[in-house]
Amino acid sequence: MSLINIILSVVIVVLVASAILVLYRLIKGPTLPDRVTAIDLITTMVIAIIVVFSILWDSPNFFDVAMVLSLISFLGSMSYAFYLTKRNK
Repeated sequence: MSLINIILSVVIVVLVASAILVLYRLIKGPTLPDRVTAIDLITTMVIAIIVVFSILWDSPNFFDVAMVLSLISFLGSMSYAFYLTKRNK
């Protein structure tokens, strides 16, 4: 196992641990913006995990999956921002 593989494995463990902590905020979050921010952050972490696995497995096909997921996440964030602006009027 090379040094890069060890470092990427540690990165995956750290990302999963931080995603678990954000999952707590998703469940416990007192307001809707807290929950939406937690979902957005979890999605970002999943994208990072996909990219790290793609590098680890030397398979560039997963980069397309990460790109599509990031576009869907962006649309969800923009939809929520649009909802907030219309709700306050």
